[in-house]
Amino acid sequence: MPDSPSRTATVRALSVLFTVAVLWLGLDQLTKYLVVSNLEAGERIPVLNDVLQFILVRNPGAAFSLASGATWIFSILAAVVVVVIIVMARRIRSVWWGLVFGLLLGGVLGNLTDRLFREPSFGLGHVVDFISTPWMIPAIYNVADIGICVAMGVFILLTLLGVGLDGKRAVKQRPGADEVSDNESDAGHAEEPGTGAVSDGPATDGQTPQKEL
Repeated sequence: MPDSPSRTATVRALSVLFTVAVLWLGLDQLTKYLVVSNLEAGERIPVLNDVLQFILVRNPGAAFSLASGATWIFSILAAVVVVVIIVMARRIRSVWWGLVFGLLLGGVLGNLTDRLFREPSFGLGHVVDFISTPWMIPAIYNVADIGICVAMGVFILLTLLGVGLDGKRAVKQRPGADEVSDNESDAGHAEEPGTGAVSDGPATDGQTPQKEL
């Protein structure tokens, strides 16, 4: 038996989700490995003058080096987010929503991997941040943070467009549409003058269909 369109859409969306998540996680960990292997803590390397710089920072807080000192809290929150994404994944039938959750999952896993396996200890590891764009944002971040931000941007766009997890756009009903529909329905069942009967439509073969009230 061929797969239903709904199942096919789900498989396609899940394929996008997990492919994007794996690729983004791999890119995040690869860039962090290269930075840690070649830079000293606090060392600054101009890539495009002041537009883009690499600075190695070990961040115990949240994204963009915020809320330092609460590493274990963010580790727990990240783990919860991962579980929620996996649970919700089976409801996704849109490739675009697959992209959103894939970037989000890859980004969250990237930073969670640091917190679980980097120094100083399991669950309290410091996240490696190294990207600096002071002209845009006064913080140092990493590839995982970029994935999370892009996911949030696409999430907002899809929400504004009314695109659901199934890929369908919500259709806004015109004001008064119900009233127009009711009037049209009543017009097709007009009462015959003086008969007390209701006509169901145009007469055929000289006979008028009637319905008792």
